[in-house]
Amino acid sequence: MATTPLPPPRRPVFSRGSWAETRRVTEILRKETVGGVILLVAAAAALIWANSPWAEGYFALRDLELGGEWFGLHLNLTLGAWAADGLLAIFFLVVGLELKREFVAGDLRDPSRAALPIAAAVGGMVVPALIFVLVNLNTGDGALRGWAIPTATDIAFAVAVLAVIGTHLPSALRTFLLTLAVVDDLLAITVIAVFYTEDINGLALALAAVPLALFALCVQRGVQKWWVLVPLSVATWVLMHESGVHATVAGVLLGFAVPVRRQATPRGRGPAPSQRVGMAEYFEHRVRPVSAGIAIPVFAFFAAGVSIGGLDGFTRALSDPITLGIVLGLVLGKPIGIVLTTRVLSAVTRANLDASLRWVDVVGMSMLAGIGFTVSLLIGDLAYGLGSERDEFVKIGVLFGSLLAAGVAAVVLLTRNRAYRRIYREETVDEDRDGVPDVYQTRQDRT
Repeated sequence: MATTPLPPPRRPVFSRGSWAETRRVTEILRKETVGGVILLVAAAAALIWANSPWAEGYFALRDLELGGEWFGLHLNLTLGAWAADGLLAIFFLVVGLELKREFVAGDLRDPSRAALPIAAAVGGMVVPALIFVLVNLNTGDGALRGWAIPTATDIAFAVAVLAVIGTHLPSALRTFLLTLAVVDDLLAITVIAVFYTEDINGLALALAAVPLALFALCVQRGVQKWWVLVPLSVATWVLMHESGVHATVAGVLLGFAVPVRRQATPRGRGPAPSQRVGMAEYFEHRVRPVSAGIAIPVFAFFAAGVSIGGLDGFTRALSDPITLGIVLGLVLGKPIGIVLTTRVLSAVTRANLDASLRWVDVVGMSMLAGIGFTVSLLIGDLAYGLGSERDEFVKIGVLFGSLLAAGVAAVVLLTRNRAYRRIYREETVDEDRDGVPDVYQTRQDRT
């Protein structure tokens, strides 16, 4: 008598991924921790200077114009604009590299694994945007242009908070947080390109495809020479900037152009000399320190400086609907959107939470996603104009909301630190047991 085969067991929500992926995520988070600390120092320095007796010097430096009108290109920008348009393109280049690696060679090439962080990222953007819109429905005068401000997550800031509170966040949650932030950044840059682009220069946009295509051809052929790739990257950025599309989009497109395939790395370069590494991994290894150590902190320095005006000024800013919408979106909207989406997805797929975790862990992690800094400040500049009164309210809202979200997340996660240490010890034992297959795979790659 024929028997009906049993269906395959369902994968639990936030299950541990492969150890190769876990080690890669851990290494990325270590690097982001350093960058996050530098970011916090730069932001604090900007706030202190902007509220000191020498504040005029800070704003004069931020508004200092450099560049010119060369060959019909409009490149006469302030230092603040150069940081937002130019340096953040490096940050989004890393985002493009991370995202491509995740979906081509990482655990997220499995649609069942990719569905959760993508859905959670969407939920974590929709709910904060709705809260902002509801708070500012009657504000008028273009206030709703800032609906996307509380939708972004700053992974460097979030990881810096993790480093400060010293928690051993389980590998499944760390992977989820990183992937969520990367997908979040991609959605944010899509929002910027679609909703914050007004006038399009079709000719410049078409011309931008030329150096981009040449860059893609070079990296597909394994070219790694900086004197070839850097000029092509700069040309793509310049033409994208001239087209009217925000220039940071060029960074994502350049990241997507880099192949993920393995190839030999020259001795003395890259993360593992004389071993086989992916092209995207090699580029990420070279570019991430520039992004985390220079690009993001410099942008934070020029973007976070706001004259609060003492307690009265701070109270006035918090009473403004724009500031209130941002704070509520980050502190409440982000965790509500992420947790609600995760619960709905787990119910639809009939998947249970991993046995080692509790839903409070998901809540704490989702509160970390409420730390919106880099991209939130960028969207605020685009929505209301750099240096405007509303832009000042945006900065106060983003800073206060991010700090409040970080504080609440720290309290929630610290209460679970003992359980996280136990999970970490178990994962370390599992990693030791998995060592032989990893060595065997490395030998196979070398042959």
